[in-house]
Amino acid sequence: MASISKPQDFHRLSPFWNVLFNLIAGIFALACVFPFLFVMIISFTDEKTLARNGYSLLPEKWSVDAYSYLFKAGDQLLRSYGVTILVTVVGTVISLIMISLFAYAISRKGFKYRNFFSFLAFFTMLFNGGLVPSYIVTTRLLGLENSLWALILPLAVNAFYIMIMRTFFSTMIPDAIVESGKIDGAGEFGIFFRLIVPLALPGLATIALFSTLGYWNDWFNALLYIDDPNLVPLQSMLMRIENSMQFILANSNNTSLGVGVLQSMPQDTSRMAMVVLATGPIVLAYPFFQRYFVQGLTVGAVKE
Repeated sequence: MASISKPQDFHRLSPFWNVLFNLIAGIFALACVFPFLFVMIISFTDEKTLARNGYSLLPEKWSVDAYSYLFKAGDQLLRSYGVTILVTVVGTVISLIMISLFAYAISRKGFKYRNFFSFLAFFTMLFNGGLVPSYIVTTRLLGLENSLWALILPLAVNAFYIMIMRTFFSTMIPDAIVESGKIDGAGEFGIFFRLIVPLALPGLATIALFSTLGYWNDWFNALLYIDDPNLVPLQSMLMRIENSMQFILANSNNTSLGVGVLQSMPQDTSRMAMVVLATGPIVLAYPFFQRYFVQGLTVGAVKE
């Protein structure tokens, strides 16, 4: 009997191509992670060794002087970490709620004023009142100076994120989902939170990640509105340490202790340590959001 040939599986790669593609992906991943790892290595390098030998993957001498110098701030550093974490968490939640509700409303064809509110959101992407009116509104009208709300509310709504979510709701959420909810007697909020949100997790996770990065890296609002040292966020505190170092370096020749201060102060390594302290915690946020990317993609949909 003639042997029956099995149909070729076009979705299966040969071992050679499988190894090649995995190797390319591994090299690309290493290229993305390597700069941060290199910064960490430099931050743990002895300052004198760094000045003598330059940057190296295997330093001649390791040291934690840079972190010791930064942690001299003591309670201030921990307090700034706490302020940043609180602002990031609360701000991301508020931002998600406001952006998703606004975007969902203007994505529904049955909403009478969807074009008007879409224009309002788009208009703010092209024009804004400027820094001085924003400062007057925040400090004089709302009275948010030296308040955590001054770090949260200015970044709570982003028109670009609204447009992204509106497009996501319009293209990825079938109208049959909304109609099925209305048939079952659910209200608008019930439809949104019970039916729409589970299907919109990929888009919501993306906006949440962008908002988290924006709140974590924000230092400008603290520069404008925060004078209380107990409310200074991490990025602003690290910037003030950097400015203090620059001031000491610029005026070291005018003091009798200038040479001793320069020798005891880790200049380059402390900058790298600042990058690690500011970037390290937020790097851990991506796997958390990635879990929701996968979860949202596996949620079922209505077949029309």
